[in-house]
Amino acid sequence: MTDDFELEEPIDEEIREEIGETEETENATDDIPKGRFTKLIEVDDTKKHLLSGMYKDWFLDYASYVILERAVPHINDGLKPVQRRILHAMKNMDDGRFNKVANIIGSTMQYHPHGDASIGDALVQLGQKDLLIETQGNWGNILTGDNAAAPRYIEARLSKFAHDVAFNHKTTQWMPSYDGRNNEPVTLPMKFPLLLSQGVDGIAVGLASKILPHNFNELIDASIAYLQSKDFELYPDFPTSGYIDCSRYNDGLRGGAVKVRAKIVKGEDFKTLVITNVPYGKTTSVIIESILKANEKGRIKIKKVDDNTSKNVEIVVHLANDTSPDKTIDALYAFTDCEISISPNSCVIVNKMPMFLSVTEILKRCTDSTKQLLKQELEIRMNELFEDWHYSSLEKIFFEQRIYRELEKDTKTWEDQLDAIELAFKPYQKNMKREVTRDDVLKLTDKPVRRISKFDIKKADEHIKNVEFEIDEVQNNLDNLIDYAVTYFRQIKKKYGKGRERKTEIMNFDIIQASQVVVANEKLYVNRAEGFVGTGLKKDEYVGECSDVDDIIVFLKNGKYLITKVAEKTFVGKEIIHVGVFKRNDDRTIYNAAYRDGKNGAIMIKRFAVTSVTRDREYDLTKGTAGSQVLYFSANPNGEAETLKVYFKPRPRLKNLITELDFGTLAIKGRQSIGNIFTKYAIHKIVLKEKGESTLSGRQIWFDESINRLNVDGRGILLGEFAGDDKILVVTKQGAYFTTNFDLSNRYDEDILSIEKYNPDTVFSATYFDSEQKYFYVKRFKFEISIAPQRFIDENQQSYLVEISHDEYPQIEMTFKGKHAKRLPEIIDVEEFIGVKTSRAKGKRISTFDVDKVRFIAPLEKNPKQNEPDNNKPTETDDSKAVQMSLL
Repeated sequence: MTDDFELEEPIDEEIREEIGETEETENATDDIPKGRFTKLIEVDDTKKHLLSGMYKDWFLDYASYVILERAVPHINDGLKPVQRRILHAMKNMDDGRFNKVANIIGSTMQYHPHGDASIGDALVQLGQKDLLIETQGNWGNILTGDNAAAPRYIEARLSKFAHDVAFNHKTTQWMPSYDGRNNEPVTLPMKFPLLLSQGVDGIAVGLASKILPHNFNELIDASIAYLQSKDFELYPDFPTSGYIDCSRYNDGLRGGAVKVRAKIVKGEDFKTLVITNVPYGKTTSVIIESILKANEKGRIKIKKVDDNTSKNVEIVVHLANDTSPDKTIDALYAFTDCEISISPNSCVIVNKMPMFLSVTEILKRCTDSTKQLLKQELEIRMNELFEDWHYSSLEKIFFEQRIYRELEKDTKTWEDQLDAIELAFKPYQKNMKREVTRDDVLKLTDKPVRRISKFDIKKADEHIKNVEFEIDEVQNNLDNLIDYAVTYFRQIKKKYGKGRERKTEIMNFDIIQASQVVVANEKLYVNRAEGFVGTGLKKDEYVGECSDVDDIIVFLKNGKYLITKVAEKTFVGKEIIHVGVFKRNDDRTIYNAAYRDGKNGAIMIKRFAVTSVTRDREYDLTKGTAGSQVLYFSANPNGEAETLKVYFKPRPRLKNLITELDFGTLAIKGRQSIGNIFTKYAIHKIVLKEKGESTLSGRQIWFDESINRLNVDGRGILLGEFAGDDKILVVTKQGAYFTTNFDLSNRYDEDILSIEKYNPDTVFSATYFDSEQKYFYVKRFKFEISIAPQRFIDENQQSYLVEISHDEYPQIEMTFKGKHAKRLPEIIDVEEFIGVKTSRAKGKRISTFDVDKVRFIAPLEKNPKQNEPDNNKPTETDDSKAVQMSLL
């Protein structure tokens, strides 16, 4: 036998005959020859297939069975077979009271042939979805992953919603159970898009189905929109809440994906982070384990993790000292299960075949199915009403016209009496909706004779009139089936939609670069002479801190440079002149270089940035001439430009042996530029004369409202140009403010009222309602720098901010209510009304009247006071006056 377990030689013909396998039986099983193993494949003259034939012919049957009868839901009711059988068994057991889960499992086993374990697990999952089943007892926790109690300790019953939408004996198709002793539904008559509401996750043979759950009310709204020929969109909604990015949802089809994040908030002391929910499909224990693993690998720095989860998720992450909470939040999303990606795969059973349908198509088919079921119910009800009307009319005629006296004639046989009764109804046939049959007559004659004296004609007329009214109503619903279906969905939403609002917030996620948020968990060393860099060279020169996911950039004396991954020890080339952590797309780190072109060429100087390159590919900062050498090199993280003192080698007719080189005079170009010619003379040495300042302008910072993050890519609102110690001012809707730097890793909460560049001289005007005094107040103040949020309105939590303005001369318009409702609106000049004070001042009450609304209107336009002209000073030209006025 070879290494790949193939036979070296073909099977001997004698052996083939012994096992009953010949050329004729390889593809057919007729006339199996007698052999040593024949008795294993033939019992009581019943021919059996060979194992190879069984696998070949029956595997497809097995796969089809698993797909159709185990793992994939049906489009009609959105249920797997085990779920359908559980609900059917519970319906048969239902008496309004809770039943032990153990009893439900036992009853379901009449229909499901795969044991109690699969039934119990499926029943618990249905109960945890809190839609079709009402539960009692410990049913586990989807947040913590705790298991449910034993089946003998927990109870369940069908919910009212399940009774309303999932069952109708008259519209259900039936089939025999697996043993033929009972009947079970082919599918339940589901009048609701349950498949999209609950979601499903199933793995079959060579096939999988993953449909994410959607919001109850949104599904109903989408069904109504589809019935009314309107457009609609559906996105997942998870019971675990959190955030979701649906930009690549692809309508639930294969190839799509959604990103799900836990909600993480900063503690009041900025030393803790609190995780208040978990991504769908994850539990608190899984989240904590992933956080601890990331900490062990050095990706994040934390002290400890506390799990305070009970009814709601509360995982408290204690940060290490001097750790940025914003960067740690990004790191948690990048390196732990606080952010996961889910790939949907909408596969359902349609006409006994698996099909891949989009979420939109599934909802349309479920809505059409609901409409058809409602139509069937109306048609069945119409037939019942017709029969009721027909029999009630016959009964009225039978007693009112005394046709029952035909039964008193003894001279006739029973058949003659029935014929006589039928003949007596002939004059009234034209008023009937169908012919009078012998069955109708038999039904009338079965009525006890004592009922004759008690028959109430007036009551019968009233009943017939009510039946006719209901017939008209049912017929109207059939004629306006779409409106009837819309009304049905609205009633379902009104009855069961309360408390089922969307839990998962839809938003676009920012792309987190792992290398930008990872903690520096390694130390980088270099051996310049031998050409090695890495984290394991602890006896060599220390470069700085890095992380195990960083890239490093290395420059050599011959002008070559490359980008490579951080490793324990990597050979990059001898005579290393610079090594550092490389940040992709960093256009603010500028490299200043002076190099000799070839062995005796000119001296070239250049300033350049390296923003993006291919990893482990060698590049050249020189022209590439053989013998080129870098004479001076510096890396400047903020575009600094230094001044150098250059000493030339003495030579005839060279008068100035010393000169200066100011890199600030050079333009910053791309990495492929060859640079400018500095001199053709040979250089003796280069000495740093003066460190330079940054030649780069401030950074333009934008705020993206969709993700509440800063960026330099032009997305969102332009906040301005930032440099040095510039700050950002954030005002919240709760009447608080704080300031931050312009680090792109900053995260901002969702209750932002305004965000702008901080100017300490800007005067703000704010109106707020004081809940204790029951009056509106106005105040003018300047914000001070504060990292922690500070309230600038009344400390009472019930007080609320109305509006805030930074107009120079703001105006307030107020209207009145109550006993002062007839007063005309009043306008206040805020600058004249109140002076500028601190942000902690209470402010001034706007009015003693009963104020209804307060709002800022268009500001006043006031001319600033101008001083008298000084005759001793030179007269300004018209141009200077124009510039001054434009500045004002």
